[in-house]
Amino acid sequence: MSVLSDKWIRKMSIEEDMISPFEEKQVRGNSISYGLSSFGYDARVSEEFKIFTNVNSEIVDPKNFKPTNFVTKNVSECIIPPNSFVLARTVEKFKIPDDVLVICLGKSTYARCGIIVNVTPLEPGWEGYVTLEFSNTTPLPAKIYANEGVAQFIFLKGNEKPEVTYADRNGKYMGQTGVTLPKV
Repeated sequence: MSVLSDKWIRKMSIEEDMISPFEEKQVRGNSISYGLSSFGYDARVSEEFKIFTNVNSEIVDPKNFKPTNFVTKNVSECIIPPNSFVLARTVEKFKIPDDVLVICLGKSTYARCGIIVNVTPLEPGWEGYVTLEFSNTTPLPAKIYANEGVAQFIFLKGNEKPEVTYADRNGKYMGQTGVTLPKV
């Protein structure tokens, strides 16, 4: 298994629409950086946020997760309550090749502020917008900036195509377009 370079990511994004919209270089300025890096792609978070709330005093149950556990906001800056979390989605849509696995790591800018970004691996054949989870591990409110970099996606080429891809088995999160809540 090898880590794939900026050359491969660029080629696949331009020719095969693997990442859309695709930014061919790192964009910085006054933003948290995003775009193509040496061995990965720094994705942005959209303006769609689902902020966890315990106003209904419900149990967090992954088999029966209630949408009422969230307040939905479309904003350019999202405040995560202390010791809480937010779900969001990437600006970019991903289309993962059948012989590639993608792992995601949060950007150090957020990690150094106690904000953890979590994403499960993008499996071979999966496509859609990625649902992101931001955990605020601090006792203070924390801010996330929409349309700026939040996580780096690293592309790993397998030694061969798997027998069954995510698309082949009709994975439950295939083709998601918005922030997607847990499913069983």
